[in-house]
Formats: sequence, C-alpha cells, structure tokens
Amino acid sequence: MTRQRDYEIFEAGDVTLQSGAVFPAMKLVYQTYGKLSPAKDNVILYPTSFSAQHFDTEWLIGPDGVLNPTRYFIIIPNLFGNGLSSSPSNSGDAAFPGLTYHDAIAIQRRLLVERLGITRLALVYGWSMGGAQAYHWAALHPEMVERAAVVCGSARCAPYNHVFLEAVKSALTGDPAFRDGRFVEKPTAGYRAMGRVYAGWAMSHGFYRDELWREAGFTSLEDYLVRAWDGAFARRDANDLLAQVGIWQRGDISRCETFGGDLDRALATIKAHILLMPGATDRYFDVRDNEDELGKLTNAKSAALHPIPSLHGHRAGNPVNNPPDQAFLKAEVAALLSK
Repeated sequence: MTRQRDYEIFEAGDVTLQSGAVFPAMKLVYQTYGKLSPAKDNVILYPTSFSAQHFDTEWLIGPDGVLNPTRYFIIIPNLFGNGLSSSPSNSGDAAFPGLTYHDAIAIQRRLLVERLGITRLALVYGWSMGGAQAYHWAALHPEMVERAAVVCGSARCAPYNHVFLEAVKSALTGDPAFRDGRFVEKPTAGYRAMGRVYAGWAMSHGFYRDELWREAGFTSLEDYLVRAWDGAFARRDANDLLAQVGIWQRGDISRCETFGGDLDRALATIKAHILLMPGATDRYFDVRDNEDELGKLTNAKSAALHPIPSLHGHRAGNPVNNPPDQAFLKAEVAALLSK
C-alpha cells in the first residue's frame, strides 16, 4: 500500500446545501493510495461507511486485497459527520445542518474535478453508507462512472431500515447527556445501548445460532457483546453519530430536483456496469430491495445481483477478519473491473 501522507483536506468554502442552508468553510478530508496514471483513467473512489474514517476502511486496499493500489489510484473521501470531514464535533457550536448524500457527492465531485483533474471513475466501490454513495454517484453523474459496486447498500433508505435507525437514535439519546437537542458530554450508557441494538441487527440469526463469534476468539455470547459491541461507538463523538444517522435516513438517489422523487427514473439514468452485492442475511439492506432495483437499471451497460453467501449479516460486506467473505468480494470486484 502506498500512502502519500496521513490525509489531505479539500477546502470547499461556503457551500449551499441541498436544503438551501449555507455551510460555512466546509471541508472534505480524503486519503489516496497508489499512483494516478497519466491518462487519469485508473481511479477508484471508495467512500466511507457509518462512523468509519478512512483509517478504518483502508484494510481492504493492498496488492492482494479487494482494491489493488499497484494498478489503481484509490481515493477514500470521508463522509461528512465522521469527525474528520466537516462534522458537529469540528464545526463550532452552531446547529449542524441536515446533510444528504447529494451534498456529499457534490463536494466529492468538486474534489475530483477541481483539485485532481479527474473526470472519469473506473469504479465507485462502497459498503453500507459507502454503497449508498456509490449508487448516488452512478445516478447523479452517469457520464463519469464506468462501474459501480454497491455492497450491502440500496438506492434509498427502506422503511424497515429507517425504523432500525430510529431505535439507534432512541438508544443513544436516552442517555442523560443528551440535553436540548445535543450531547453535552459523552453518553456512556447511550453508547452501550446503541452497541447492543447494533449487535442484534448487524449480524444474522444464523451467526448467533451457530455461535460464529467463537471463530473470532470470544468465549461466550456475553463476552462477544461486551468486547465487540459495548464500546464500538464510544470512539466517535455522539453528535457526529446523530448527524450521520440523519444522512442515512434521508438517503434516496431520486430525492433531488433532477429526478423529483421518481426512483424508477433515477435508476434508469445509470449507465455504468453495476454490481449489487447485498449480504444474503443482511437485515439493514434486504436482498429484495436490490432485486426490485435490478429490473429498473434498464440503461446500465450491465447489471448483476450477486448476494454474499454468508451468515455474517451486514458485516459480510466489511469482512475484516472473515477470509471466505473477503475472497468472495475480491473475485466479484476483479470480474467487474475486467468489463
């Protein structure tokens, strides 16, 4: 893996958001890996997922990884609200506006075009909220995107997914540290409650039935919950987490002036080779949503639905310590890049 430096910052200036609000001095933090070709035709954009920073997701990049920096120039833009790019925790005391994926993609495009001179993307690859961004890229800028891999993601936040996120918000904001619409200190109990909610949704029934947590060295179910989930979100600012939950819930590629809420029209705009890889047992992004979307990708160069055959639920799409699921992703992405 070739790293230029810890990270770069794109200063976007004062930005008018999709809501009409003006965000002052907006910044996008990003990291690059590999070398940009003279023709600038080897670019992979790899947006971050919920609460993740590029440090958390770069494990997937390597000569033998899913994304190969010896062949491709890989860019990880940090999603707003993750504590690096503009977030409640680094934007002063003013109320943080309700951002959307459309806002994020607009600034990511400016980074590519204005700073890096990139007008074509060989691939946009993303998991979870990163997958939603990949879908937005393919619909909003079809002339730029050659391929898109949507891993455990969908074109819009489904009602079931929305309800799950309401549970997450309730668990977190039930902490007494949440006052007058924001957290005034770290919500210790809220972080733990949020982790316990996530533990039930992120993994599948089969994962718990077959005690697959033992493969990672946990000695009991309680040991797994305590060590894997109770502190999983405590490393992030709680106000940042709420900001990203809002982006997630508002997610919809058609929710803009261009498409006027017409999802079928938005999907038909996509021209890329598109690969939908839901987790076969994912409860956040159900396979059936991707099945519905597949038939509406009528103008894509190609469109395929290849569920990840795994009991690891939503985490099948981010298999840090799961070699079988890693191998599946690697083979599927290699096949997509060969098109």
